[in-house]
Formats: sequence, C-alpha cells, structure tokens
Amino acid sequence: MRRAVTIKHVAAEAGVSLQTVSRVINNEPNVRPVVQERVRAAVAKLGYVPSLAARRMGGSRSFLLMALNDRDRTIEGWKSGEGTDWVDQMLMGGMLKCEAHGYRMIFELVDTHSDHVDAAVRGAIAALHPDGVILTPPHSENPAITGLLSRLGLPFARIASIAEGDGFAVSMDDAKASAFAVDHLLGLGHVRIGFITGSEEYAVSGARLEGYRQAMAASTHGLDETLIAQGDFSYESGVAAMETLLALPSRPTAVLASNDRMAHAALRTAKRNGLSVPGDLSVISFDNTPLARFADMTAVIQPIAEMSAVAAELLIRSTAGEAELPRQSMVDFGFAPRGSTAAPPRPK
Repeated sequence: MRRAVTIKHVAAEAGVSLQTVSRVINNEPNVRPVVQERVRAAVAKLGYVPSLAARRMGGSRSFLLMALNDRDRTIEGWKSGEGTDWVDQMLMGGMLKCEAHGYRMIFELVDTHSDHVDAAVRGAIAALHPDGVILTPPHSENPAITGLLSRLGLPFARIASIAEGDGFAVSMDDAKASAFAVDHLLGLGHVRIGFITGSEEYAVSGARLEGYRQAMAASTHGLDETLIAQGDFSYESGVAAMETLLALPSRPTAVLASNDRMAHAALRTAKRNGLSVPGDLSVISFDNTPLARFADMTAVIQPIAEMSAVAAELLIRSTAGEAELPRQSMVDFGFAPRGSTAAPPRPK
C-alpha cells in the first residue's frame, strides 16, 4: 500500500524547511524564486496535497473561519421542525466560498444572552485559532461579542446587520424590501395593510418597520399606526398580533409580517377566524424559508447564502493583506409572488 505523502517528504525532496514549504504553498513573501521552483517541483513530483495543518506552518494564517450562531435560537429552530433553513443557507454560502479559497469554516453555537458569553467566545477562538469570525444575528449586534473581537484584533463580519460599528457589515436593504412588499400590495388594490413587527433586539426589525411606514405614508391612503402590531419573530407572537389586527373596527385586507413564522401564524389565525387567504386577506412574509414555500406564501427573499459568501470573502481578503475593503456591503433582496396574495375583496 502506498504511504501518504506529507509536508516532511516535500521538504526533504526540495532540501528546505517545513516552514519554507508552507510559505510557498500559501504564496507567502520572502521566498527566493529558485527555492519556490524547487518546492513546487517536489510537490508535483510527489503528488502532495497540502493539509490544513501544513498550510498553517507558515505562521501568518490558519485558513479557518469560524461562524457563531445563537445557541438557543438555533436549537429551537432545529427542534421545531418548521423548515427553518437560515443556518443551512448561511453554511452553504460561507462554506462554498471558503472552499474556493482553500479555507474551511467551522460552526459554533454560543448563547448570546449568557453572562459568560465573553468566556465562551474566547474559548472557541483559543481552540480553533480562526483567521476571522462570521457573526449571525443577534451576535452581529451584541456589543459584548463585537467589542471582544475588536479588542483582540480579530477580523469579523456581521451578517444581516445594519448597525454602525466595527467589522464588515453585510446585509440587504431591509427598509427597501419592506417598502417593495407594501407597494406590491398597494398595486393589487389594498388600502388597509397591516404590519407585524419583529423583535426589537434586531436592528433589521426597525428597518423593516421604517420601510413599511415610509411606503404607507407616501401612498394616497396614508399611514395608520393602529395597523402596526408587535411581534418578536415567534409563532406565538404572530398569532397574538394577528388577533389584534382582526379585532380592529376596520380590519386590514392584507398583512406584511417580519418573518415567515409570524406570517404563517397570521395566515392560520385568519383561517381560524373564518377568513380565506387570499380571498379575504393577503399575506406577505420575510425570509422565504421552506415554511413560506410549503405554505405557498408570497415572500421577500432574504439572500442569506449570498450574505454569508460576501462575509467570508471579505474576511479571507482582509487576512491576505488587502486594506481597501468595503466596511458595509448590500446584497440584493428577492421577491417571490405566490398564492397568499391577491386583490382585496370587493365591498359588499
């Protein structure tokens, strides 16, 4: 059986140190051209495929990115069985981008509300030595985490974050996306359009609400604040918010909810109250997870994979020494019209 070729074999063949082989593999500076040629010739002759550990020997990079997701919310999403694929999309975008650059991405769960979040993040960094960190909501706007990474001098990217601060912020234009959804409903002829807010813990919730307010205020019908109901991204809050909207003297004929779970709650609550969707009530959701697709709900598409890919690329380029990189990046949102929206019912 043929033995595995290691970096030691390449170093011996080329007559150089292990660190020199690593520097050549990683295209690091300060290696004479003649030595580079010897090392590359040895790599080709032996058929050597560099491992992550071998690439790290150069000393400047680990070729590893770490993505941090909130422990409680992630586990809750996995256990719910409701088709939440936020994590899957984030991993797909980040991992494929890392693969294209010879990197790896590790996924860690940390409780953002823990009193020991500082120690948990420090422990993960000490164990993995990543070149950079991708933060997902609500980590991306947790000052305890972003402040720690800034003090450590470790590059990080904040996905779905529009807040000012350190690191690379990568998001879609949530206000514009919300206004687009409202305009879609206005175009169908709706006048009474309700809105279910997201958790105040997320800056994007405020942006989505602001987009709704701006679009309604700019319409010929104007903004009615009573049509705004409080939610927190949970299914239960979506039920409560929809019940509030249905109890109004003049109920809405359409509702925009700040995520798929609350939109699904609104849809089912409307049906329990004897309303048909979209005959009596139109519903639009945010995110476009499988839950929205399976329920045939019109949805704003949050480009999670694309945001993760942009975040990974910015971190990799930063680690490679590029200085002129955008601190804020916007990724285009999408929109999927489906069977939950139609023209409003005619007055009886």
